[in-house]
Amino acid sequence: MLLDPRQLLRRYLRAVALATAFLAGTAQGAMETEEGRLAFDDLRTFADVFNQIRQGYVEEIDDSTLLEYAIEGMLTGLDPHSVYLTRDAFEDLQTTTSGEFSGLGLEVGMDNGLIRVIAPIDGSPAAEAGMQPGDIILKLDNQPVKGMSLGDAVAKMRGEKGSEIELTIGRAGQGRPFTVTLVRDVIKVASVRERWLEPGFGYIRISQFQKSTGDDVGAALERLQEEQTLKGLVLDLRNNPGGVLGASVDVAGLFLPGGQVVYTEGRLANAAQTYDATPEDATGGVPLIVLINGGSASASEIVAGALQDHGRAIIMGTGSFGKGSVQTVLPISEDRAVKLTTALYFTPSGRSIQAAGIAPDIVVERARLEALSEEGRISEADLVGHLANGNGDGDEEGSSGSGSSASALLGTDNQLYEALTLLKGVSILGLRSAPAAPAASVAAKEPASE
Repeated sequence: MLLDPRQLLRRYLRAVALATAFLAGTAQGAMETEEGRLAFDDLRTFADVFNQIRQGYVEEIDDSTLLEYAIEGMLTGLDPHSVYLTRDAFEDLQTTTSGEFSGLGLEVGMDNGLIRVIAPIDGSPAAEAGMQPGDIILKLDNQPVKGMSLGDAVAKMRGEKGSEIELTIGRAGQGRPFTVTLVRDVIKVASVRERWLEPGFGYIRISQFQKSTGDDVGAALERLQEEQTLKGLVLDLRNNPGGVLGASVDVAGLFLPGGQVVYTEGRLANAAQTYDATPEDATGGVPLIVLINGGSASASEIVAGALQDHGRAIIMGTGSFGKGSVQTVLPISEDRAVKLTTALYFTPSGRSIQAAGIAPDIVVERARLEALSEEGRISEADLVGHLANGNGDGDEEGSSGSGSSASALLGTDNQLYEALTLLKGVSILGLRSAPAAPAASVAAKEPASE
């Protein structure tokens, strides 16, 4: 005769309780037995609920599916980042960290049963449609997200290239939800991009921390330095949802002469880890500004926090997301695993980022600005009969410079504009404050008189 799950659980737990009581023999053993009774009562309740659903639910659900629901529920109740990984979900996790998958290009997390956007991925359908960090996804193809697991929501957003999906979005500051239709595409995440903002002032953007991101940033620095002398650098981590922990250590190490980058603490013996930078600053110590915002999470916060604690960079922008936990993928079978939060990470000074984030040194809100034109302004050079410049400079053309590049940034990205302006100021002050060569050194270079 087959026993139902409730009877099986009761027999198993009764055997465990009897064995515990037999082996105990001490006050400590009695305490453990009492704890065992509490666990037995809880598991008996679980078995009763399991059996009620199994027998009375309006639709028949097989035992395996019910147990998977129970596992998902256990993990969902822990924190927004602990999830149950089926085979498909595990494959999705691997493709995301390797840099290519098909979908919308959104990094998302759970927030009170709803899906919150952490950051859209650069160049993705979601980014091009104007999705923003903090957006709440209320419905997917008119199906409410409330009650849906994170894995199920992500699976629904994934799909074949060219297929459409309608998202119902709630956004702070807007009175009512709105809908946006996105066309799925193959998301090829170019994790690192570099360019010149102005002569001597470079820009590196990291959109996500993948396995090769450290090497990619190193190669980007080499390309910039081969083209011209680097006077200063902006490292853009805005809307970067994080990724591989090791990659964040590699990136921070490119800007530090050594020292600790991050350390982790948890209950498991191997959860306590310390990660140090390689003793070499690939930039030679040039002025560095790091841009962050509410979409900068996890690995981005590790980099920003380490550079801030070491006094190596000025952090600019708005407060970061505040994901200061480490997830470990723990296999439970050949095609099943759990992604479990196993530790919290801390910056070198001991700050926990969890639910607090990184506070920028200089707060610059994102805004739409417009430079006021000075067209029609009269200067000395416009006056009839003005005296010529004694140095012979710029009588006809006036003073030309790289201000046009900065002006263009002012209208498109005011945070980057402010970063470039500060970077130039730091560079100028550094040059002016550089000590002059001692007189003895100059004299030593002169030929000796005979």
